[in-house]
Amino acid sequence: MRKNVAPTRSNLIKLKDELKFAKLGHELLDQKRNILIIELLTLVDQAVDYQAQVEEALREAYQSLQAAVMGMGRLKVANLSGAVSIDAAITLKERRVMGVRLPRVETSFDERGPYFSPRETSFQVEDALDNFKEALKLMGRLAELKVSIMRLAQEAKRTIRKVNALEKIAIPDLEETLVYTLSRLEEAERESFLLMKQVKKRLEKKEKAHEWSL
Repeated sequence: MRKNVAPTRSNLIKLKDELKFAKLGHELLDQKRNILIIELLTLVDQAVDYQAQVEEALREAYQSLQAAVMGMGRLKVANLSGAVSIDAAITLKERRVMGVRLPRVETSFDERGPYFSPRETSFQVEDALDNFKEALKLMGRLAELKVSIMRLAQEAKRTIRKVNALEKIAIPDLEETLVYTLSRLEEAERESFLLMKQVKKRLEKKEKAHEWSL
């Protein structure tokens, strides 16, 4: 408790203003903490879902590729892969949640097909290409979610520390100091009142003594 604060009316007003500001700050930070936690939990659920989607897409892609190799031979599939011309582009954007910058990942493909003649070519090759492209898109989204979760978790942790500091230290300290200052002021006013009363009695006695002397 800040007992070193002088018990004056001006300091009492300042303490009341500080306490009001601290409580407002606590309320706003508490709202921010709740919003961050809700957003964080939402993204965690999405990340779990996308993780499963990525694993499934990669499983299907490798199965299609393995089926193509089994049907056409490893050498022919390798030769066909050299004819594939696909450029993948990842565009990074951002959004903000309570001041936290979160990434947005968009994956696009520039294709210049056809890459090979469909004659004597297994359909699993096309399936493998489509599945790997889908897996790459999902992996971009999953990376977006993981980075967002990390940033939100860090900001939520900082916000929780601030809320706890206000709730357990700053606000109780201000409240206790305010009560202490107010009690000191009331005590000083009582002492001043008693002193003035004594002075008044002495003055009245002097006046009576002066009257009797006349």
